Amino acid sequence: MSVTEQPAGPPARSGKAAALGWFLTIGLNVVAPIVTYNVLTGDHGWSEFSALLLSSAWPVLDSAIMVAWRRKLDEFALVTLVFLVITALVSLIGAHTARALLIKDSGVTGLFGLLCLVTLLAPRPLMFYFGRKFATDGTPESTAWWNGLWQYEGFRSTMRTMTLVWGVAYVAEAAVRIALAYALPTDTMVVVSPVMLYAVLGALGVWTAWFGKRRAAEGARRQAEAEAAAAAAAA
Repeated sequence: MSVTEQPAGPPARSGKAAALGWFLTIGLNVVAPIVTYNVLTGDHGWSEFSALLLSSAWPVLDSAIMVAWRRKLDEFALVTLVFLVITALVSLIGAHTARALLIKDSGVTGLFGLLCLVTLLAPRPLMFYFGRKFATDGTPESTAWWNGLWQYEGFRSTMRTMTLVWGVAYVAEAAVRIALAYALPTDTMVVVSPVMLYAVLGALGVWTAWFGKRRAAEGARRQAEAEAAAAAAAA
């Protein structure tokens, strides 16, 4: 198959399956752990570590559902579990002051950035698995379509570039937030820290969408040029 050939589009997605998958993913991996953690630490006086440990049961439940439903362990849930473990371990280190907690929170995002960079040495980088989570509905057909895109050099380059940018961005973001935690008053940093976190996430999301569309357009242009050249040669 020619390297200029454009991959086929994704198979038709099951609306119900996609909606249910998104509901489970967001509900069990994002909403439920946050609500559980806040309720236990705020209303019931649990320690951060104990609350975090219990809140990690939700992604475990999500993983169990995915295994029973799709007969496989979803990489998104697996990464979520890994970072819950990392966050729990980081929370045990050092003092438990407000500034220390801000630094630890920044350290977790920095570790995520490092993980992105490390996976560039793996057969497939981290953004390949994140992309598959958000670009498919988890059915065997859509998963096979996404996995098949790896044969295209342009797709491989796109996934590696995205992983590199996310990794560098989060390492830099963590370094800046740690520096600000020492430079700014704690009450100011409590506001600045989450704003920075979501601003970087939003910027990366916008850049990722733009970059993906740009690469797709470049691939379509190269294919059109190759087809035109082939037609001219045949004539």
